[in-house]
Amino acid sequence: MPENNNLPKQLKDIPLSVLDLAPIIEGGTPSDALENSVDLAQHAEKWGYNRYWVAEHHNMPSIASSATSVVIGHVAGETSTIRVGSGGIMLPNHSPLIIAEQFGTLESLYPGRIDLGLGRAPGTDQRTAQALRGRFGRNAEDFPDQVAELRGYFDPDLGTAPRGVRAFPGEGLDIPIWLLGSSGFSAQMAGELGLPFSFASHFSPNNTLPALELYRRHFKPSNILDEPYAMLGVNVIVAESDEKAEFLASSLQQAFLNLIRNTPTKLQPPVENVDSLMSAYEKAALEQQLGGAVVGSPETVKEKLGKFVADTKADELIVTAQIYNHDDRLRSFELLSELAK
Repeated sequence: MPENNNLPKQLKDIPLSVLDLAPIIEGGTPSDALENSVDLAQHAEKWGYNRYWVAEHHNMPSIASSATSVVIGHVAGETSTIRVGSGGIMLPNHSPLIIAEQFGTLESLYPGRIDLGLGRAPGTDQRTAQALRGRFGRNAEDFPDQVAELRGYFDPDLGTAPRGVRAFPGEGLDIPIWLLGSSGFSAQMAGELGLPFSFASHFSPNNTLPALELYRRHFKPSNILDEPYAMLGVNVIVAESDEKAEFLASSLQQAFLNLIRNTPTKLQPPVENVDSLMSAYEKAALEQQLGGAVVGSPETVKEKLGKFVADTKADELIVTAQIYNHDDRLRSFELLSELAK
């Protein structure tokens, strides 16, 4: 990981990574989505992206990565060098022992290539969270204890696994653990534990700078990191022109619009005038969540993303692009990779 310093950072100075939500498009199937994920990962590896993460979501007809560990194994098996991991595993949905065994298995199969990003949100609605966790399941308040237990399965000196309970595979393996967040809780916790931190700027842009300030202020050097390391999630859609990029971005806007309305659907085709589909209130709500999206031609994106990197002093960017047509999605990531050279 590159060293932190106080000099202004530029886009070419930091690694770029991919956050894949394995979009299931209108007219497509989960099988299509997962095939596209492998194809994108293989291209991302060729284009020089640093890591490829998939996210845990449930009860969402537009996302095929609910069995996140399974998808990670499949993507890692179809690539050679790119790091593959979770952005993230929603730990309150799981037993820490199960996650230690799953990621211990992944690391054993693909040594030196697996990342374990952990979140404390359910990745779904409350009813589905209850179905996942059972009647006596854990919740977000248990997250620090769960992280400590999980870390203890990999290294007893770093965590607090139950006496006599060990993870095989898992114990003794060096699997990077990241904390993920969209507010200040995980930012402060990551800092105090000396862990790398990834912030969800792609849907919580207004909290980005406060969370980074918390993380860096509370950071304590550890045997993992000497200095803070922050990776920021960003919606980036690049096309040959601003107009085409904005057209492609309407699929992302429709997806958030349907979430606001509690009517989730598969990822919809782009439309010419997305504003006509929403009320003023809905438009304001979308701006609140998607206001940090970087959309445009290569020149536009380079300028906006460069300013974002300079303002945040990000150590790495992890980019997501909910684009309906797979070829357009590939082209967006290809154009972005060229901007960083």
